[in-house]
Amino acid sequence: MPTTLSRINSSAATLTKNRTDGSVTPSSGMCVTCVDGCIGMCEIGKSAYRGHEVIYPQPFGVITTAAEKTYPVDYSHFNIMGTAVGAHGIEADSDKAIFPAVKLEVAFGHDKGIKFRLPWVIPGIGSTNIAKNNWEGLAIGSALAGTGLTIGENVVGMDPEAVIKNGRVVDTVDLKRRVSLFKDHQRDGYGAIICQANIEDTRLGAQEYAIEKLGVQCVELKWGQGAKDIGGEVKINNLKKAQMLYERGYVVLPNPTDPHVMKAFERGAFKEFERHSRVGMVSEESFAKRVQELRKAGAKYVFLKTGAYRPADLARAVMFASKYKLDLLTVDAAGGGTGMSPWRMMNEWGMPPVELHSLLYQYARRLAERGYKIPALAVAGGFTFEDQIFKGLALGAPYVKLVGMARAPIAAAMVGKTIGRAISDGHLPVYVERFGNSVDEIFVTASELRKELGDDAFEKLPPGAIGLYTYYERLAQGLRQLMCGSRKFSLEYVSRDDLAALTPQAAAISGIPYITDVDKAEVEEILAS
Repeated sequence: MPTTLSRINSSAATLTKNRTDGSVTPSSGMCVTCVDGCIGMCEIGKSAYRGHEVIYPQPFGVITTAAEKTYPVDYSHFNIMGTAVGAHGIEADSDKAIFPAVKLEVAFGHDKGIKFRLPWVIPGIGSTNIAKNNWEGLAIGSALAGTGLTIGENVVGMDPEAVIKNGRVVDTVDLKRRVSLFKDHQRDGYGAIICQANIEDTRLGAQEYAIEKLGVQCVELKWGQGAKDIGGEVKINNLKKAQMLYERGYVVLPNPTDPHVMKAFERGAFKEFERHSRVGMVSEESFAKRVQELRKAGAKYVFLKTGAYRPADLARAVMFASKYKLDLLTVDAAGGGTGMSPWRMMNEWGMPPVELHSLLYQYARRLAERGYKIPALAVAGGFTFEDQIFKGLALGAPYVKLVGMARAPIAAAMVGKTIGRAISDGHLPVYVERFGNSVDEIFVTASELRKELGDDAFEKLPPGAIGLYTYYERLAQGLRQLMCGSRKFSLEYVSRDDLAALTPQAAAISGIPYITDVDKAEVEEILAS
């Protein structure tokens, strides 16, 4: 284990580095010799002249960011257990129990009316530029794959073309676009577009508008996320827009209506305003009231997303979700991804994934044993590949039905978009050009999509959507292979028995047996026979 779990004072996230990379004090992150005359490349130095700007990952709008902290336990501290015996969910016949036969569909909600072809969801992509600029790929790709996509916080409030009367939204451009891009490409009723809301969204009536005007069936209350324990932030490089957001009730720093601030911005003393959302104040009474309001407004399914808060808050989330018959509870752990969160906060606050998700399982089991109905659960926090997806589902089985991922899908959509531009410009890098020079040659799922959609519809697909769809295709095949090896041919058979802990600490936290303790009773029975 490293002597320190955190990297301090230099990071690609804040565009900072140490002068003496090879000689750094672990506790402070400072160069062992800090020299008078250094220009200040480290985070301390940069903060000396850019101050609060260095709190956030940079440059805003073209990056996503995840924590650098090394946690004592993570999902790599578990291995997936395969077996040579039997099959669950299919006949134990070598000609039938093949990995393409593994079923990955999941149905959830109070009436099992939400159907996903694949067991994952994008938990919340909000008002950051990185989300807006890649929404086309994310929405169309998710719809084609039959999975879920959540419209995150502040989309209505950030829309300069939104029409707001008496403090309530009556028309939008951006939210309409986000919903329609998904719904126009949805196939056979699979997948879902979900509208999330924070305090500002709720005051604007964004979810009521989405339900009544846009036909959204799934809405999500937001307590928080894993990346930070404050409200959402973005940066604004336009004075008029900053003033508009201030007038709409957001916290905007510095105050864009202050004449001195306006003059400082105009002369270039700073180039970006910060827009912040308020923190929520959870109470059972207000929670119950809001759930009732949304159902009265016509919401068919109500979700809750909570962040990496302390265990008591997780207990509240599980209890409230059960008591008020929610359809999905998403629990997002520390260290995941963000479009803009305070960098040190992202690294140094909250419950990490294994610890938080283990507690989630324990709390859900305790309530279930007392007769409470547990809604579908989703776990999030740094998931990227099929092995992690399997582990997340297994650690929380039978309650966890979905894994939440955002940063990895955004990366896939961005790469697809970038390749599409390179094809159009005729400047493909050699690394990609070896596969061909066209969409049909480069994207391995292109022929499948062309066949299913037809030539006209396929030609209209943005490359970002094909990139996301192709990434999902890889995850699906990889997950099927892992499930086949564990002889689990449908998701309902995935269980905690499919995992083994590689360290005593991982075993103690999760309740998953240490690897040499797995199957002890069965081993004794076999050897004694």
